Amino acid sequence: MTLTHPIRVRYAETDQMGIVHHAAYVVWLEEGRTVLLERLGLPYHRLEAQGLFFPVVELGLRYHRPLRYGEVATLRVWIEAARSRKVVFGYRVERDGARAAEGRTVHVPQDAGGRAIRMPPEILAKLQAAVVA
Repeated sequence: MTLTHPIRVRYAETDQMGIVHHAAYVVWLEEGRTVLLERLGLPYHRLEAQGLFFPVVELGLRYHRPLRYGEVATLRVWIEAARSRKVVFGYRVERDGARAAEGRTVHVPQDAGGRAIRMPPEILAKLQAAVVA
């Protein structure tokens, strides 16, 4: 499953040159990731209430073209891999069909104490069913 999510560039997300600051992309990725999890029936607040957390342990972004205030971009989010101890999300930000940025995040399931754990089988099954090859 690939989630398609609109992003409207806000003024606060731009730098002095009027271009989206690189840090804004990280916030967009998180928004897309949590929306994708909700669509899979795994709202992040419920996972946390069960004592399951998915901290980012690796983040990579490559910027291809700038986005500017007022533009509407499309964020595409998918799961590249889901294993008992790791989940990898892929991302692509586009404007008018042209690639603006691409990235990925790696997450390790942890308990409330910050210890790495195996993902519960029912959650892992939902994530694996959504993996895009």
